[in-house]
Amino acid sequence: MRTFDSVSNIRAFVRASVQDGKSIALVPTMGALHEGHMSLMRRARADCDLVIASIFVNPSQFGANEDFDRYPRDLARDSKLAQQAGVDALFTPSVKVIYPEGDRTTVQVGKIAERWEGELRPGHFEGVATVCAKLFQIVNPDRVYFGLKDYQQLKVIEQMSADLFFAHTIVPVATVREPDGLAMSSRNVYLSEEERQSATAVSRALALASQQFDEGERNAPKLQEVINCTLQADPAVTIQYTSIADADTLEPLETVKTKAVALIAVKVGTTRLIDNAVLGGPPSRRGENDRSKG
Repeated sequence: MRTFDSVSNIRAFVRASVQDGKSIALVPTMGALHEGHMSLMRRARADCDLVIASIFVNPSQFGANEDFDRYPRDLARDSKLAQQAGVDALFTPSVKVIYPEGDRTTVQVGKIAERWEGELRPGHFEGVATVCAKLFQIVNPDRVYFGLKDYQQLKVIEQMSADLFFAHTIVPVATVREPDGLAMSSRNVYLSEEERQSATAVSRALALASQQFDEGERNAPKLQEVINCTLQADPAVTIQYTSIADADTLEPLETVKTKAVALIAVKVGTTRLIDNAVLGGPPSRRGENDRSKG
């Protein structure tokens, strides 16, 4: 596995690979890798000839009172895990490489980024969209892999990619969970043992709502109430939002007619957790292009 920290070098590496007829996969990450990231890398390895993972803790997607400074960073550990997952190259740029002096351009995606995470974290999705647009321009991948745990992020990136005519395919990959149901997240390390137990209320709430949906419930407020009651039963859990929303537009629903997503954001102690469950079928995928293996 090779490691690059400059735009010119990673571009030269990709260009040579494309000239050799290789398809290119990109897995964007902020490091602190866990099994969820590894599943993205393994899926990319199965689909494409060359797998590139980026590790960049993006300052522009963190708010003023968020955890940018204490976000876990361990490049040596992450490098070993990425290599084990079949990554061919790591792109590990500095902040000055991604945001050089004089950098002024940002990407605003619009309505799909305004609710839920967008409302609670002003500027977050502008930071996410901007850094992803930069990474896509640098690497020019055929396929880009995102986990379904960050569902709204996935939809924001799909929207941006379509609007800006990026040629890649966005590939959503299922959320990886701990044995107790907790969605894997780099922030789970912040939870104490007691808080970790309380955090399982999130996956239990989603499982109950999914069960109700599978049994025929289509009234969105009733499904949301199932979620709220489960979360509120644990005093250590503070709800930030819950919703039954359209799976594509993320607008809240009264009745689920086809496909929806149950969205949750909570705080357990000082740790913020998000999770979701798609109701009524898998999420849509943007169109394929012709350099991928599969």
